[in-house]
Amino acid sequence: MADAERAGAEAEAGRRDAESAAAEAKAVRGDGERAGAEAGRGRAEPAAAEVGAGRGDAERAEPADAPRTRGFRLPGSGLLASELRTTFRRGRTLALLGVLAAIPVLIGIAVRIETGGGGGADAHGGGGPAFASQITNNGLFLVFTALAATLPVFLPMAVGVVAGDAVAGEASAGTLRYLLVAPAGRTRLLLTKYGAVAVFCAAATGVVTLAALLTGLALFPVGDLTTISGTRIGFGEGVGRALLIALVVAASLLGVAALGLFVSTLTNSGIAAMATTVGLVITVQILDVIPQLSALQPYFFSHHWLAFADLVRDPLLWDDVVKNLGLQAVYVALFGSLAWARLGTKDITT
Repeated sequence: MADAERAGAEAEAGRRDAESAAAEAKAVRGDGERAGAEAGRGRAEPAAAEVGAGRGDAERAEPADAPRTRGFRLPGSGLLASELRTTFRRGRTLALLGVLAAIPVLIGIAVRIETGGGGGADAHGGGGPAFASQITNNGLFLVFTALAATLPVFLPMAVGVVAGDAVAGEASAGTLRYLLVAPAGRTRLLLTKYGAVAVFCAAATGVVTLAALLTGLALFPVGDLTTISGTRIGFGEGVGRALLIALVVAASLLGVAALGLFVSTLTNSGIAAMATTVGLVITVQILDVIPQLSALQPYFFSHHWLAFADLVRDPLLWDDVVKNLGLQAVYVALFGSLAWARLGTKDITT
């Protein structure tokens, strides 16, 4: 019986040990589950916090209801900028501007040598372009002289070359059909081409004006300006008159630009278009001095070109200047419309 009691006691002790081991295992499993949960929560919370922070930064940077703004840009300005880069990077364009810049320098040097820096150009039997006799008295007159010398021939020829090549040059190079694909379109392309030629008109006139002004300041005295009317104005006002005249001269070239652009749409040869435009400019200049054509001459685009001399008077006379600008507007409207009609029906598939 004692042996049976000891066996029962040992069995009871073994059961208690087994229960203790099970309890310890359960406790260990519970600790592991809590640790895993805490670890998972710990990983999730920073991630959630980072997401929240990122969302908060995004909300602070750009509210959901805030309108999106973009830099304003004129329609077609990108195409115009590209056309201007192409035009002014051509070696031909740079050569034309270089020749135009050299003309006032040569005139200034010639007048300086002829007069020896004193007296008028006519004192030695000189003469030459309008205002030339006044250059030695005031170097600012070299600006007026240079514009008067270049406007009848050199400036319109340069514009004729650029305008004549505008469309025909693209056609001869085989790039016209690629320029006419959407969203460019024919009307937008034509306006862009004319805009680039108009900018060249201003640039060419500006080059002549700047070169003449710098040469006049370097070679001749400057000061108060004596106008054609005999009155005197200050040097600052004289420079203002020179800039005003430069603007009028640039506007005077817009009719030739429209004519050249129209000719450029008639052919696929850039050289033919340039030669035709320059030939028309020279022909009109010849016809404008034939007395028998006096009834037609007021309608020639070159007839009022030298009217800018009235802006060197005191007070300013605008009648012929306004006639000139109005005539250029008519030429722009007429030949611009013809160019648009021609380009609209032009076959560009080949």
